[in-house]
Order: sequence, then C-alpha cells, then structure tokens
Amino acid sequence: MRKKLMVILLIFCIPILFFWTITTLWLIDGEKPKANGKYKYVIVLGAKVKRGAIPSKALAFRLNAALDYAKQYPDIQIIVSGGQGPDEDATEASVMKQYLIDRGFPESQIIVEDQSTSTYENLLNSKEIVGDELKGLTIVSSDYHLARAKMLSKELHIKCDVISAKTPKSIENKVRFRERFALLKSFVTGK
Repeated sequence: MRKKLMVILLIFCIPILFFWTITTLWLIDGEKPKANGKYKYVIVLGAKVKRGAIPSKALAFRLNAALDYAKQYPDIQIIVSGGQGPDEDATEASVMKQYLIDRGFPESQIIVEDQSTSTYENLLNSKEIVGDELKGLTIVSSDYHLARAKMLSKELHIKCDVISAKTPKSIENKVRFRERFALLKSFVTGK
C-alpha cells in the first residue's frame, strides 16, 4: 500500500513540478532583452483603473517606468493601450494618457488604443494603428506580465524589447500564481 501511494504521489507531483519550473523560467526570461532605445514605439499595457478614473498602483508603476524611459529617449512615441472593463468608469487608455500629460509628457507623442480587452488585443490593435511603420515595440508592463506579452508579440510577428515595472507587494503572490496559468493558456492557444 505504501509503495502504491508513493507511485500515485510521484505521478501527481512530477507534472506540477515540471509546470512550476517551466513557468518560472518563462517569468525570468520575460524581463529580457531590456529596452535600449532601439524602437520608436513604446506600448504601455493597461491595468485596472479605480473609480474616479484613477490608475491602480500597478498601472501607475507601469506609467512611471515609461516616463523614466522617456527621460532617456525623449523622441519615443508612447502607445497607451487598454479598453474599459465593466467595473471601470473610463478606458484604461484615457486614464493613462491623462497621467502622462499631467506629468509633462507631450500629448503629441501619445497614441491611444482604447478598444482592447486583453494583452493579445493590446498588441494586435496597436500593431494595426501604427501600421507598416512598426519595426518593433518596447513593451512596458509589470515584471510578472512581460513573459506572456513577449510570447504574444512573437505570435503576432512583432519584434520587441521590454521595460519592467515592479509589481505592488499587496498583489504580487496572487498575480504571479495566476500568471503561470495564463502563460500556459497563451502557449497553447497563441492568445
């Protein structure tokens, strides 16, 4: 009986360990290559907007990372990408645009994509807006989210590099756990 229990335990644990190891490696690899000014277009991927059209802490971290990058490379165009969820009173893109403008980033260098409801749509819709001029993108997102954004970018034939924004400690464990399953889904479906 004991031997049988060990075999069952191994059969159960090995796939879980494999899944955890692979997704950990993907998450680590997501933060490379770091952006170096190579691409003209920088996309900030949307995140939760709180009542009153206020960016969540995660979204503010992403926007601040983009603003820091813009200080080094002031000629970039920033694409703010994100639609409006059912519990949001404004589109993520409109809130992001206002946040950047309020901090001195020129409105003329902001491109708004406000129809997307997923990371895949963020990238696809932004690619369509920019058109043939798109040679590649610098993706700005939370550190845990970059692996999936890169995976989807590759699926859409978009070259990319990344800017990693920190994840708020209050949500870090939850979103990293959930992201592992989202990575697997994107790997399987391409979306």
